[in-house]
Amino acid sequence: MKVSKKIILLGHFGVGKSSLIRQFVENSFTTDYKVTIGVHILKKEVQIAPNETISLIIWDLEGYDDIKKTRASYLLGTHGFIYVFDVTRPATFQNLEDDITYLTNQYANTPLKVVGNKADLVTKSYLKENKAIFGVTPDFFTSAKTGDNVADLFTTLAKELVK
Repeated sequence: MKVSKKIILLGHFGVGKSSLIRQFVENSFTTDYKVTIGVHILKKEVQIAPNETISLIIWDLEGYDDIKKTRASYLLGTHGFIYVFDVTRPATFQNLEDDITYLTNQYANTPLKVVGNKADLVTKSYLKENKAIFGVTPDFFTSAKTGDNVADLFTTLAKELVK
């Protein structure tokens, strides 16, 4: 029996949610940016053990500056969240702590991964030195462009969902 799990990517517009999904599902990246309106849904099967796969139904939601504006109907039945911010744009992480607190209060039993994307645009020392300004320690720093940590992010969450 194959298990399906709904994953939702949240965060401001332009942080790379669609690019992360495209990198994970299609192993591709494009600089041709198209704004997500509403929701875009993709699916990928992930092998989490030698004889065990999980089908991830990945929801790419349009970005909002205020997480509370996200349609509640989109969030129904969610098994896991990925909250994405852009490490190069302070506006995308200045309310990070509040957004994560909101999600953990509203969806207490739903696994959440916090991701600083576009890590290829800064140095490793910048990420290390500036962890405190993000407000929350990210679970992963990713690059949708290079693919760094993208598969690890989704696989780690998938494994957590079947425990």
